[in-house]
Amino acid sequence: MAKTLFDKIWDAHVVSGREGFPDTLYIDTHFIHEVTSPQAFDGLRKRGIPVFRPAQTVATTDHNVPTLNQHLPIKEELSRRQIDMLSTNCQEFGIELFGLGHPYQGIVHVMGPELGITLPGSTIVCGDSHTSTHGAFGAIAFGIGTSQVELVLATQCLLQQKPKRMKIEVNGQLGVGVSAKDIILYIISQLSAAGGTGYFVEYAGNAIQNLSMEGRMTICNMSIEMGARGGLIAPDETTFKYIKGRKFAPKGADWDKALAYWKTLYSDVDALFDKILRFNAADITPMITYGTNPGMGMGIDELIPLAATQEVGEQASHQKALNYMGLKEGTPLLNKPIDYVFIGSCTNSRIEDLREVARLVKGRHKADQVTVWIVPGSKMVQQQAITEGLDKIFEAAGFELREPGCSACLGMNEDKIPAGKYCVSTSNRNFEGRQGPDSRTFLVSPLTAVATAITGKITDVRSLLS
Repeated sequence: MAKTLFDKIWDAHVVSGREGFPDTLYIDTHFIHEVTSPQAFDGLRKRGIPVFRPAQTVATTDHNVPTLNQHLPIKEELSRRQIDMLSTNCQEFGIELFGLGHPYQGIVHVMGPELGITLPGSTIVCGDSHTSTHGAFGAIAFGIGTSQVELVLATQCLLQQKPKRMKIEVNGQLGVGVSAKDIILYIISQLSAAGGTGYFVEYAGNAIQNLSMEGRMTICNMSIEMGARGGLIAPDETTFKYIKGRKFAPKGADWDKALAYWKTLYSDVDALFDKILRFNAADITPMITYGTNPGMGMGIDELIPLAATQEVGEQASHQKALNYMGLKEGTPLLNKPIDYVFIGSCTNSRIEDLREVARLVKGRHKADQVTVWIVPGSKMVQQQAITEGLDKIFEAAGFELREPGCSACLGMNEDKIPAGKYCVSTSNRNFEGRQGPDSRTFLVSPLTAVATAITGKITDVRSLLS
């Protein structure tokens, strides 16, 4: 019987299942961080239950860490308490922690892949919605709630209803200045922030296959922003080359065995999907959001859509979003002055992202009125950037290279955008107050972010690339 890639992996991990009931799904790798794990460990402690397979749990600190002076005590009390609690819990339950000061510390969805922990054909969960990032390697990866974190710690399994399968193909040649971030922002703008609800998405087509692993991770990272349970991409030679030789990747005979299995991970030609969507890469331009959810996106040279063009039930929320953003329908975003530029988050904080930024900004300088934060996704990314001299390019351009963490993606730490200020951000969410109370966020690619930083106003990067 023909199977989709998703079905092959899911079915191989079902411990038990019955028609009409959730499957008991075995979990290969469980990532945890300081925010969604404390209550889960408390639950284990109260019931006197150990962590069932601690070697399959990987811990790091990312959400609440400061990105300046990480060697000093953390100022914010809640952040300090959560990070201290993770350290205590990991020590008590025998889990290895890549915490502050560790050379492998970083955003969970950056450090996992770069260490070779994320592998094709595996099931991966974390108490974080952007766990879908790991699907770029041909894995079933999704976010879970705190009660489910406790369940996985106790049993290494989850009760899960099998989602429907959607295939999204992107074929053709991408235009100048168009990146993986633009692809996913375009797809979400076409489907809406709820268009993928109930589905697990497989991304395919030659435009996807031609992306680097970093680009594929960006695509899968934002699957959740269209309501999907997660997203994945079939592994190929690009995947295998990325994984080989990494710290925790299989080696020797184990590598040969794993590789043989990974090469079977693709959707059969006649596999059935519940829904198939196709897009032309040539239709995608540099993208930007204008509202307060990632589905409110448009080409950077377009006009903000009119409320009258929206679905009847969406017109009021459309206007509410524009009011919050201080924008008017039917007007352009090009040349709008900006206060902050944030380049980071689990969407766009990898070394490839930093290299792109450095190439464009080299020999240029940021606009005087703009504050620019570059926050690498991990200590390894930070060290690589320094080794390659990217830090010197950023310094000369007036960009501030900080230390690893989630930073201004979510306003949960010290890096917050002030109320009323506009931030062009490479992160994944633009909800009201996401980057700080009453802050205003435009989601873009790293290239658009650096172009905006240089000019001080929203800029079509193609005008600089030409």
